[in-house]
Amino acid sequence: MNFDQATFELPANLRALLTRDADAGQEAAAGLPRRSFLKLTAMSGFALGVFPMGALAQEKGGAPAKASGLKPLQQPAAFVRIDHDGTTTITINRLDFGQGVQTGLPMILAEELDADWSKVRSVHGSNDPAYVDPAFGMHITGGSGSIKNSYTQYRELGARMRAMLVGAAAARWKVDPASLQTRNGAVIGPGGKQLGYGELAEAAMKLPVPEAVKLKDPKDFRLIGKPTGRLDAQAKSSGHQDYGIDMRLPGMLTAVVSHPPVFGAKLKSVDDSAAKAVKGVKAVLRVPLDRGAEGVAVVADGYWPAKQGRDALKLEWDTSGVEKVDSARQLVQYRELATKPGARKYDADVSKLAGAPHRIDAEFVFPYLAHAPMEPLNCTVSLAGGKAQVWTGTQMPGIDGMAAAKVLGVPPENVQMHVQMAGGGFGRRGLLTSDFVTEACGVVKAAQAAGISAPIRTLWSREDDMKGGYYRPMHLHTAKIGFDAQGKVLGWDHVIVGQSLLMGSIFEPMMVKDGIDATAVEGMKEPYELPMRLTVHHPKLNVPVLWWRSVGSTHTAFVMETLLDEIARTTGQDPVAYRMKYFGDQHPRHKAALQLAVDQSGYGKRKLEAGRAWGVAVHESFNSVVAYVVEASVKDGTPTLHSVTAGVHCNLAVNPKSVEAQVQGGAVMGLSMCLPGAAITLKDGEVEQSNFGDFVVPRITDMPQIAVHLVPSADAPTGMGEPGVPPLAPAFANAVAAITGKPVRELPFKLA
Repeated sequence: MNFDQATFELPANLRALLTRDADAGQEAAAGLPRRSFLKLTAMSGFALGVFPMGALAQEKGGAPAKASGLKPLQQPAAFVRIDHDGTTTITINRLDFGQGVQTGLPMILAEELDADWSKVRSVHGSNDPAYVDPAFGMHITGGSGSIKNSYTQYRELGARMRAMLVGAAAARWKVDPASLQTRNGAVIGPGGKQLGYGELAEAAMKLPVPEAVKLKDPKDFRLIGKPTGRLDAQAKSSGHQDYGIDMRLPGMLTAVVSHPPVFGAKLKSVDDSAAKAVKGVKAVLRVPLDRGAEGVAVVADGYWPAKQGRDALKLEWDTSGVEKVDSARQLVQYRELATKPGARKYDADVSKLAGAPHRIDAEFVFPYLAHAPMEPLNCTVSLAGGKAQVWTGTQMPGIDGMAAAKVLGVPPENVQMHVQMAGGGFGRRGLLTSDFVTEACGVVKAAQAAGISAPIRTLWSREDDMKGGYYRPMHLHTAKIGFDAQGKVLGWDHVIVGQSLLMGSIFEPMMVKDGIDATAVEGMKEPYELPMRLTVHHPKLNVPVLWWRSVGSTHTAFVMETLLDEIARTTGQDPVAYRMKYFGDQHPRHKAALQLAVDQSGYGKRKLEAGRAWGVAVHESFNSVVAYVVEASVKDGTPTLHSVTAGVHCNLAVNPKSVEAQVQGGAVMGLSMCLPGAAITLKDGEVEQSNFGDFVVPRITDMPQIAVHLVPSADAPTGMGEPGVPPLAPAFANAVAAITGKPVRELPFKLA
């Protein structure tokens, strides 16, 4: 299913805002893609995916006292449960799929609560209204916003809970609350007497929730800013962590679905006799799929018989009504489109190009990319008595809950989403079309029509996942740049061709301006002051596309940082000094991150081994700046990345260990874009790759040494889930270009 304006409208207040301030709002959105969307939605009260299911009550003591001025997301009841033994369970309002928010968010709340960290646990939330992102106003994990957007929220939740515990202790001791202190999960009273939080929790939850609370001075933090081990580390390292794919319910069945080879195709004929003969198969069902397609679900008492049954199906597909994209033809079409007039993001005067002393004419090609999370997509659905429960690792449980309700024919408030730990996602578990959720619901609906009432877990194989669409879009960039002997850019004429992520979606009114999708141009030009004319084309093709970790910056950072490096090399300038000159006094965070990476790497001071070279790149995304200084070599035409030194400015790092891990993971994902074979291609409409044998990801032998260094700051945190990805590929490419003398114009690398 697709959410269009006919079935899923924006809230009235946001529509009014967009109508009244369309130009200003859309211009802001186009300039600062998803991060500006955060600000805009916070201002407008955006409320997608929210239904009045009621905030979860404190397990002990029943429902808490009302706080008239507070929203559900501001009240501790839905977020904190304190057992009698002091065990403190904190609910996170995001999906943790490896980024560490299951530790980071509890750290923030526990800091203000003065909890005993050794007794803190965390659990995922649901599609309850309490768990919306306070900036987006919707249930979402994305835009590197988990810590950034909920930093103040979770601090205030902890402070409110602490105030209520202090109030309960003061009432019991009959003393002034101001005379009491808290420390390590206990309230300290006159004469040093103590009451543990577990002894006070039930009484505390019956007290009014304070609206205004005083937060700690950052200098008094004992948790925030301290390197802290993850709460899920033991379970994951010992194999005890459950993911969505591990879901088990009494009487549960398992389904696998045969998807069409071409996106949107329908069934012509089905011979299921052999499939039904497989032991354990319970039913073979025709089901509707995403984008108007049709498929066949095989339901069985386990994954293996379901897969064997699917393999035994004899299916004929009708592909006559859908476009069959071919990657080779697509590139030709993109090149032709790049020569035509299009929408303008920037329109600077580039007339000095013709007479420039130096000139670069470049073309860049970026392929479709699969998200390829280690845990393939899955969703478990139970439907009984007009109510549904859904278990899945989802980045958008609110939207997915509504999509499930529509497919199952139940009211949205009768759908309970149980967010599960996920084994990666990188954007693939956050779709406005809810493709894998609606598919699972369609299977359950068809099964119930066939007389099967059991809960059903729908699993995708690795091949299903790889061929299932929703890729990072393919992009073509062309650049014509004129500059003088000092490297001053006199004119920069640039064209981007690539599918839009947001046209036709609920985000279009805010993030598509004058026909340009803001996610396609984020990272272009900024922070450099350049006379750029930027033309954008968004062709429509039958390949579903989606944000991929760091979104537009996956290609724009590569283009900007390799071209600037090429200008520096052409004019005989050090690439670090050249960037610093352009930063001037306007971009202190960029300068600090780059200088830190330079200092820690030994760049310019340490002599490299023969055949090696430095590579540099710096990029801002999601309000954080990451600079890489890398060391690389090329042997027999094969580049090798030996070391990566990162300088990171993300303001206050709530958990430096998590930031380090995110940058390390981002660097590996950036490296993955460089490796030959890291591409999704299509032939006559069919995806040619199916597994890690032909869609390459880095192996342990590809791993460089990675050192991460953080610029100290006490300012509120900025996003860190994605900013580690964009600068890696251009830094690596710049090192390769320094060795070979030839610029790298394509990802993955093709040096021949």
